[in-house]
Amino acid sequence: MAVKSAERVLKIFDLLEGSSDGLTNKDISTRLNYAPSSTIALLQTMAENGYLAVDEQKRYSLGGKLVSLGAVAASRFDIGRMATPYLKHLMQTLGETCFLGVLSQGEIVYIAKENCERTINTNAQIGSRKPVYCTGLGKAFLSFLPPEESRDIMNGLEFTAFTENTVKGVEELRKQLQEFRLQGYATDDQEIEEGLWCLAVPVYDGYPRMIAALSVSGPKERMMDKKELIIAEMLKAGKSLSRELGYQKEE
Repeated sequence: MAVKSAERVLKIFDLLEGSSDGLTNKDISTRLNYAPSSTIALLQTMAENGYLAVDEQKRYSLGGKLVSLGAVAASRFDIGRMATPYLKHLMQTLGETCFLGVLSQGEIVYIAKENCERTINTNAQIGSRKPVYCTGLGKAFLSFLPPEESRDIMNGLEFTAFTENTVKGVEELRKQLQEFRLQGYATDDQEIEEGLWCLAVPVYDGYPRMIAALSVSGPKERMMDKKELIIAEMLKAGKSLSRELGYQKEE
């Protein structure tokens, strides 16, 4: 009986999550095929304990207690800590240095790194900031953020050349991003550092929103020799970490 009650509570939460105006006991009972008499008792208990709110029209909605519980849960989702096993696996499997980056004030900030001794030296260190337009991580954000957010960032860009390969303007960048969206990953072909090739994939949370990106960097010639493996492993890692963060992609 207790298990069935718990299942009913979870189904009520799921139902109310999609209702901005709230639902009455009759609405909930009908949609979930529950008996109204037992449903109202459950709703009242949940409301008395703060898990649901009820208005003057007897419409129930998610309550404030869930907000506080969500805040506690969110505080424990340390993205850097959660990404570390994935970065280690990628570094060991691919034999190259791997990073986790986030977007901050229109720039990429590196927040985690697994270094491979056999890769070339890079000046990307934890805490360092890099432009979005010429890094794999940055291009991943520009590719997979909501279009309006990506446009806002690109409108404020100033294109500085770091190498001969650095993207030179918005139109060239837009063409790259269109291709990256189709591929599901972004690349930086020696745009931020000579000889360095990078591939990056998006990481989503359960809201859903893109909150980070994973990348792998190494000498271009060596990276090209194992490009298919890199693509497969990076896409798999991005999807797995996203699922761990609560992301559920609609198929």
